[in-house]
Amino acid sequence: MKTVDPVASQLPTILASLPQNKPLVMVNLLRFRDRAQYQDAAFDCSGREAYARYATVAASKMAEVGGKPFFIGACAACVIAPPDEIWHEVLLVRYPSAKAFIAMLAMPDYRAATVHRTAALEDARLIASVEPR
Repeated sequence: MKTVDPVASQLPTILASLPQNKPLVMVNLLRFRDRAQYQDAAFDCSGREAYARYATVAASKMAEVGGKPFFIGACAACVIAPPDEIWHEVLLVRYPSAKAFIAMLAMPDYRAATVHRTAALEDARLIASVEPR
């Protein structure tokens, strides 16, 4: 099932279930649209260009809460996956805590930039992982 944005009604429960004071690594799997799907045709661009608009703001907001991407790469192959599952890019971001990640999600500038992420992506996964400590 293609999924780009979190289910708003489920997000508070998911975020509350995370250990709040442990480092968190967010695993992003991204599949870009050929053309971004905006409501406003004035924003016409490729999916990758739309994601770059989002990423510019997101990187700044990540840094404000102490988050930092530590791996960005093109997906070469899905070794264990359904044959129709294709990802273009993987992104790993480390946050000092779930609290920091949640604080970023609440920032008005970050929230406004997510329109570009939604327009850019055909499919995505965001997996929260806790570092073993």
